[in-house]
Amino acid sequence: MVAVTACPTGIAHTYMAAEKLVQAAEALGHRVSVETQGSIGVENVLAAEEIAAADGVIVAADKDVDLTRFDGKRVLVTGVAEGIRDPGRLIREVRDAPVHRAAGGAREAGRGAGAGLAGIAFPPFTGGAAGSGGAAGAVGYRALMNGVSYMIPFVVTGGLLIAVSLALGGRAGPHGLEVPAGSFWEHVHRIGEIGFALMLPVLSGYIAFALADRPALVPGMVGGWLANDGTLYGSPSGAGFLGAIVTGFLAGWLVLAIRRVPVRRLVRPVMPVIVIPVLATSVLGLFFVYALGRPVAWVFDRLTDGLAGLTGAGAAVLGVLLGLMITFDMGGPVNKTAFLFGAGLVTHSPEVMGICAAAIPVPPLGQGLATLLRRGLFRAQEREAGSAALVMGFFGITEGAIPFAAARPARVIPANMLGGAVAGAIAGLAAVTDAVPHGGPVVALLGAVGGVPMFFVAVAIGTVVTALATVSLMASGGEPAGPRGAAEAPSPVGGEVLGGRLTGRTVRPWLAARRKEEAVRELAELLAAGGAVSDGDALVAALLAREAQGGTGAGESVAFPHARTGAVTAPAVAFARSSEGVDWGAADGVPARLLFAVAVPEGADDEHLRVLAVLARRLMDPGFRARLLAAPDTPAILRVLGELR
Repeated sequence: MVAVTACPTGIAHTYMAAEKLVQAAEALGHRVSVETQGSIGVENVLAAEEIAAADGVIVAADKDVDLTRFDGKRVLVTGVAEGIRDPGRLIREVRDAPVHRAAGGAREAGRGAGAGLAGIAFPPFTGGAAGSGGAAGAVGYRALMNGVSYMIPFVVTGGLLIAVSLALGGRAGPHGLEVPAGSFWEHVHRIGEIGFALMLPVLSGYIAFALADRPALVPGMVGGWLANDGTLYGSPSGAGFLGAIVTGFLAGWLVLAIRRVPVRRLVRPVMPVIVIPVLATSVLGLFFVYALGRPVAWVFDRLTDGLAGLTGAGAAVLGVLLGLMITFDMGGPVNKTAFLFGAGLVTHSPEVMGICAAAIPVPPLGQGLATLLRRGLFRAQEREAGSAALVMGFFGITEGAIPFAAARPARVIPANMLGGAVAGAIAGLAAVTDAVPHGGPVVALLGAVGGVPMFFVAVAIGTVVTALATVSLMASGGEPAGPRGAAEAPSPVGGEVLGGRLTGRTVRPWLAARRKEEAVRELAELLAAGGAVSDGDALVAALLAREAQGGTGAGESVAFPHARTGAVTAPAVAFARSSEGVDWGAADGVPARLLFAVAVPEGADDEHLRVLAVLARRLMDPGFRARLLAAPDTPAILRVLGELR
């Protein structure tokens, strides 16, 4: 037989399923070659000769796998978890699986597998690519944040190019600062305008993409362009970011609805590349032009007019509210909501982004200043983190304050919010503007901020307020320096494994948690102890979202919670044991006692993933698991894990 294993993140299940299939095949007297499609790329690629000689093909995958090369073979398509839970059953059933015909698409086969389009195997329908079995609200929020994450580089790049061109090549004109026609800086300015023009199409397109995958990208982007340009529905300013959000969700839902319509087998290959994009784009575009565009544009105009008219107390109140939201969770959902509000209005009401820009650097600058004012209140490691926080604050990275908030949330978060509210109020009263959806002193130095003196006054006062509030609250005492369970965390030891990503700081011999969600949070704390976590709440959310896609309990007392997320700045690995075991939903019903938590940043390189693939396979060895359970302390655990080198 031949097999392909793949999971959405490609970190653990991909390799565990491969190892289980190999073991089960050997036990049953069969031979199997397994191709793994993980985050490190495709390994052990199946040769044409292997496929030709195979009696059957097992595809254990939760993401798209091209089946065209298996034309004429018996193909069993199922989820990657089935490859871990019951590989023997898959091996027995593949001999009776349907014969795959590329022209007609994959037939439904195996438990939980769905028929695909044009030879593509899709996982079971759960409400779109972002679905993962979660609640509708969570799906919608993830889709929205997906669009925002793709939008930000376009608008930041476009805004900075415009700001630089005006700062270095601008001349005073009848309508303010202007770039001379035909000059070098005019070309820079126009390139920046292209980046801005793509902002809303990208936002809308990638919201739709998160909901319904590639077929939704075209209608989503076209809808976003319509939201940006209101000439077709009689709006001078367009429907703005509100319209782009609306078209993104409509495009995703529309494509999902079209995909549910049964079609003839002959038409299936052209559905995702021709029929769905053309039909969805036409329907969405015409509906927006004739019915929805004008009302959404009216709402957007009223919103921007109202914000533009805010002065005095009204601007200060808005500044306080946005300052509190920006600094509350430092990159979490509340922060992102306020940031999206400011970024979406950056071209119409730059004063709103000016408020956000002043509040964004306050938490890291304030915590860094606190470590300088009262060094005795902080441990040596925290003083080092304070220096890094000052640098991150200069560049507008709010997450630089997270290590301090994780250590003493009841002291740091209120101090951050107090300083953020003060900075936001000052910026609002002074009508500070920001032409780029970013914050920190760096944007002012690059020429993107209007009202630079008051911007720095707002940032400086907010920073001082946060620093003084932090040291005052810390000096009052009454809270341990660390999250739940941190006092029992092992001190650093000399040994390190997995390329230095697993050390004494990220190993805990025994967990306090008894339930799955508690264990995930405790493991996230361990990952944060390694220093690579920029957003603790987002990391927990990413780990739990991966669990919602399909539990990471591999059976035989092992669980491998993992996520690919922007909440970490470098690959992070943590290990802990549970004395009684935690129910991780494994197929064999055995509670998990060996827990490896893995988080890797989006766009990470491949080396660490190869190491993790080795780890995932190694955990299938009973002797290795027994030695890990028997190790008496952290140094002994690290010595056992050192076998992976």
